[in-house]
Amino acid sequence: MTNTTLTPPPRSQAPQSPDARPTGTTLGIVKRLLPKSYLLLVLLAIIIVGYYVSADFLTARNAQNVIAAASITAVLAIGQFFVILTGGIDLSVGSTLAMSTVIIALTLQSGMDAGLATGVTLAACAFAGLINGVLIVWLRIPPFIATLAMMSAIKGFSYIIQSTSLIQITNQAFINAFSSGSWLWVRNPVAIFIIVAVIAALVAKFTTFGRSLYAIGGNPEAARLSGLPVARNLLITYTLSGFLAGLAGLIAAAQLQQGSSLIGVGYELDAIAAVVVGGASLMGGKGDPISAVIGVFVLATIINIMNLVGISSEPQLVIKGAVIIIAVFLSSAGGVQRISGFFSSHFGRSRVTAPA
Repeated sequence: MTNTTLTPPPRSQAPQSPDARPTGTTLGIVKRLLPKSYLLLVLLAIIIVGYYVSADFLTARNAQNVIAAASITAVLAIGQFFVILTGGIDLSVGSTLAMSTVIIALTLQSGMDAGLATGVTLAACAFAGLINGVLIVWLRIPPFIATLAMMSAIKGFSYIIQSTSLIQITNQAFINAFSSGSWLWVRNPVAIFIIVAVIAALVAKFTTFGRSLYAIGGNPEAARLSGLPVARNLLITYTLSGFLAGLAGLIAAAQLQQGSSLIGVGYELDAIAAVVVGGASLMGGKGDPISAVIGVFVLATIINIMNLVGISSEPQLVIKGAVIIIAVFLSSAGGVQRISGFFSSHFGRSRVTAPA
């Protein structure tokens, strides 16, 4: 007798109600796009508000002023982004920026060629960033403490070598290169930060170094156990932050045409705020440099609008603090997911009542 195995017919599945399908719906599309597009929507909303509150907001002159001023913070924020991506922080970038203005002013005043003076200044700032990395990697000092100490040390060093209240910069070749000159009808400061942003985006997205920084920020111990050169990459990251802080200082020195140890006050907080507003997590492992630059323009546009309508500096600080809190909630605290989850649970799908 032959044994015959009978395969049971497949179970019929009742078709889902169209209302019960979250995919393909408008709410589902918004939910998928919201974490990626909310920053541009915020910037667009701020621009619309500025258009209605001030007739001078959308003028070409005002736009040039905003972009030129934001170029310094944008370069600074890109360096800060890579540090925050690893789960660290660099509080010394403002002091490094100020040191950059002092060194370039002193070297130009001594008669040094503008190109050589620029190289010396950037090398000194990169070395300051390397010291940060050594303190964090080899001495195992927490990034907050190490860079806070370096912030004070660099500021004191800048004040000592400055020796006067400020140092005037009259070298026209340097001023043209980092401020008044243009390249393809784009002012040099804007061209510099665009080039830096594009290179940073390519490094973060397509290089082994960039991907390793995401891994280090996500789980440093797992990155080390997987064979990634964590110590080396952290040293490179903090050196890069110092280098870009020096580059931002060159732009500031050319725009102000002076060097001073007081120029960088508050820039470190602006850079950190821009990175956070751009969606990066202070825990590390999340974000991208282009979003950090957009965060710079979000804050710069808000400040510009407040200046145009005559809001004094004290209320500006309050509003700026509120923007940072909201940005941290949306990025590090998972606010976007919590908001979208709330709307999805309450309005996303209709309840299907089973027949009695």
